[in-house]
Amino acid sequence: MQIAITKFALRNWEPGKSSTRIEGLSPAELVNQCNQAMAAGADLVPGYAPFCKHLFLENGSPTRCGFAPITPANQHLLRSGYHARRDGELAVLERWFEGLKALPAKHLDVILYSHDQLVKEAAGFTEEESDVPDCDWGIVSIIGTLTPTEPPMPPITQLRNALGTAEGGSGAALDPEAYAGAVAFWDKHAGIK
Repeated sequence: MQIAITKFALRNWEPGKSSTRIEGLSPAELVNQCNQAMAAGADLVPGYAPFCKHLFLENGSPTRCGFAPITPANQHLLRSGYHARRDGELAVLERWFEGLKALPAKHLDVILYSHDQLVKEAAGFTEEESDVPDCDWGIVSIIGTLTPTEPPMPPITQLRNALGTAEGGSGAALDPEAYAGAVAFWDKHAGIK
């Protein structure tokens, strides 16, 4: 099984582009760690749809957590605004901490999409924008966490996914139970930029 990185996931190395900024680990080094973990028998954990899996790696880099609880001591650092993750995608309202130093991440939640899903989502882009590496699974995002568990997908991401690939989503139907759980979690947490 071959894992590769998508251009979309490279936002994890750009300041302010994602709630987890990867530090001290290049994209090629991360891909190598993923493929080594798979060769050693690591399990892929099911994600929100059959085409999505998670690979949890122990974090040996200075990468910090991508989110934190909202407290009276840090709520003054909350910001909000409309952002699109890339050209051609709908801008949506997001909330994040600015100026908060997150705890060091103990794990990296490497989010993978199947090759077939990457092809499906690339269909709406020009050949230059297309992002389908030669792989079985493509890294689409990385989240720094304290535990080897997936934080709930933010509600706005679930809504974008339900809109379909033309709007920058995956086309996965909205799961009301998962949505309610995400609302409960993200009402008390925010990403960090």
